[in-house]
Amino acid sequence: MKHQKKPIIIGVTGGSGSGKTTVSRAIYNNFPTHAIAMIEHDSYYKDQSHLTFEERLATNYDHPLAFDTDLLIEQLCQLINYQPIDIPVYDYALHTRSEHIVRQEPQEVIIVEGILVLEDKRLRDLMDIKLFVDTDDDVRIIRRIKRDMLERGRTLDSVIDQYLSVVKPMYHQFIEPTKRYADVIIPEGGSNKVAIDLINTKVNSILNKL
Repeated sequence: MKHQKKPIIIGVTGGSGSGKTTVSRAIYNNFPTHAIAMIEHDSYYKDQSHLTFEERLATNYDHPLAFDTDLLIEQLCQLINYQPIDIPVYDYALHTRSEHIVRQEPQEVIIVEGILVLEDKRLRDLMDIKLFVDTDDDVRIIRRIKRDMLERGRTLDSVIDQYLSVVKPMYHQFIEPTKRYADVIIPEGGSNKVAIDLINTKVNSILNKL
């Protein structure tokens, strides 16, 4: 691996259920011969071991303060300097950070994905390409209902209640305003093949200059 160039950092954001993970994976899978990594902001939820379980349940996970963004920035800077990092692993059953870590080696391309990755200017300033996946509220709530009921065993009422009380207001307060920082806004997420092809072409052209 040549070390003369900084790794390409791609930020991918959008609301819950927007298709940002699908977009991230489509970029990731396009570069099988290159060294590429995917880092999820969700891995950096703050450690809550000092709180009771009831207090942890009350945490607003769609608010910037729920994330240890300082650690993410620190670790991204280490990757930029070609140093390996230990990514925390969050335990969603216990609502706190687990004792496990995932070792991530430096790579040529690093995708940083999450609902609030464009919210912090320090994080944005590390990114070479900033993407906002823009999907209609109705589509996102339907996707979230299906996902949470099928994969997380949630009831319909609990998903709707959480969406209306937390997810939707946080989206409009913190996530949607970060659209102005995006280099590219991708309507309809992972089904937008043209936008994904354009991004992949751009990343390819940067890689070919390394």
